[in-house]
Amino acid sequence: MYLTDYLIVAAYFVLSIGIALYYSKRSGKNTTEFFLSGRNLPWYLAGLSMVATTFAADTPLAVTELVAKNGVSGNWVWWNFVFGGLLTVFFFAKLWRRSGIMTEVEFAEIRYSGKPARFLRGFRAVYLGLFMNLIIMGWVNKAMISILSGLYGIPEATAILWVAGIMVLVAVYSALSGLWGVVVTDAIQFVIAMVGCIILAVIVVNSQEVGGIVGMKEKLPHFVFDFFPRVGSNVETISGTFSLTVVSFIAYIGIQWWASWYPGAEPGGGGYVAQRMMSAKDEKHSLLATLFFQVAHYGLRPWPWILVGLASLIIYPDLGADEKKMGFVYAINDFMPVGLKGLLLAAFLAAYMSTIATQLNWGTSYLINDLYRRFMSPGAEEKKYVFAARIITIALMALSLAITPFITRISGAWEFILECGAGLGLVLILRWFWWRINAWSEISATITPFIILPVLKYYDIHFPLSLFYLSGITTVVWLIVTYLTKPTDESVLMEFYKRVHPGGVLWNPIAKKLPEIKSTSNFPLMFLSWIAGIFLVYSLLFSIGSFILLETINGFVYLIIASVSFFVINWAITK
Repeated sequence: MYLTDYLIVAAYFVLSIGIALYYSKRSGKNTTEFFLSGRNLPWYLAGLSMVATTFAADTPLAVTELVAKNGVSGNWVWWNFVFGGLLTVFFFAKLWRRSGIMTEVEFAEIRYSGKPARFLRGFRAVYLGLFMNLIIMGWVNKAMISILSGLYGIPEATAILWVAGIMVLVAVYSALSGLWGVVVTDAIQFVIAMVGCIILAVIVVNSQEVGGIVGMKEKLPHFVFDFFPRVGSNVETISGTFSLTVVSFIAYIGIQWWASWYPGAEPGGGGYVAQRMMSAKDEKHSLLATLFFQVAHYGLRPWPWILVGLASLIIYPDLGADEKKMGFVYAINDFMPVGLKGLLLAAFLAAYMSTIATQLNWGTSYLINDLYRRFMSPGAEEKKYVFAARIITIALMALSLAITPFITRISGAWEFILECGAGLGLVLILRWFWWRINAWSEISATITPFIILPVLKYYDIHFPLSLFYLSGITTVVWLIVTYLTKPTDESVLMEFYKRVHPGGVLWNPIAKKLPEIKSTSNFPLMFLSWIAGIFLVYSLLFSIGSFILLETINGFVYLIIASVSFFVINWAITK
């Protein structure tokens, strides 16, 4: 790093603080401005913010590790979430905006009734806003520490102090600016991060060691470039870098995307994705924002990371299994010239800060709106809630730093979250479309995996096989609990239907009592859009990859499929 590099990083910090100061007065008006940008976000800002949030400091490292270990097809461990993501776009985006609530957790008291609904709201505010949020921020901090250690060769203890300083800055601008500042900063951070990663990929792939795409394809086995994993009854007999047994394939492709809660890929939407949907100008902007997010997140964004991962197999062939993710960082050190190295550090900082800023604002929204305002200090002035929100933002920052040293393996944190949320996903989907689901359904589906998971670990049943047991048992438990407990009060169900009018045959007992409410949900067109959306995202992803890998015919075939899918979606959503 030279003076030019440090000046670039300093300019980035100044820009972030400037945006926070600009939006600080606006965010201080009330909690709707602080947490939802006054429900006035255009689709492109809301969508960019979602993409920037999912682009954390650990993301390029994780993709580099997947590719270095398993080839391009190794990315199916997260590409499978496309199915659930597109379901959110066409079945839930408009409903979230229509609900008129401030947080996902507030949903509990507009959909359910009585003490169970109040308990669920308070419990999920703490469970998601504090417990899960701290785990997520902890692993993002851990990734940033690894990056700084790799770039500068400093001890982890020193890197923790650096991260603490950066996080203080993030907490300050999040506390000052609210969601408006977070979203605008996200958009700028995403552009910086992507430009930096694209430049790195171009330089590394065209280096003398790799020799361009042609050289890369000559030096690596052909199956490394396969887009699809090989599936068979015995992985030992399958040739290829990423091979799955039939059981594992079903777990990833057939279960994980709908059964497990995971931040940014919640079945039915949720978390900061729901926050952005509820912040959009209207229902159309909510749908377009979420569609843009899915297309950019899966279809447009991954290839620079994938290319660096492939190049790292050639440049750093001796990296151990636990070191492969650092190929991305070593490439920055070894190949980026003066100025561009500063840009890449700014890119990593941007990725890190966009994720942390969102997690702080999102987690604080739960703790303020669904705990403090609802149970501790109802009816206070808005400025009191905004002040409390700023204090909680700083407190969450401090707590996340405190737990960071205890997170030793990032992939372990991912697996833990997927397992402890397994089986809950179906409740989160059906609670919108089936009147009979009640608060106890959601409570039992949330708690059951935590009871079953230690038993599975005792019998040495691990991820992804554990998903079968967790999802199956949890589903049986919450269905039994649903029928053994009282339904939600009819008055609450009727008010919910009036507000959201989700439609569908599973609401018929309520819909018949409200003939004046006409649902706008066209399920055949929604289903068609969902299928077309899946084809659009995957075809765009594989089209870009084919062109990059000089497979032009395949690129055009995928591009045609993507184009047809786009026109189908455009036709369906305008009906």
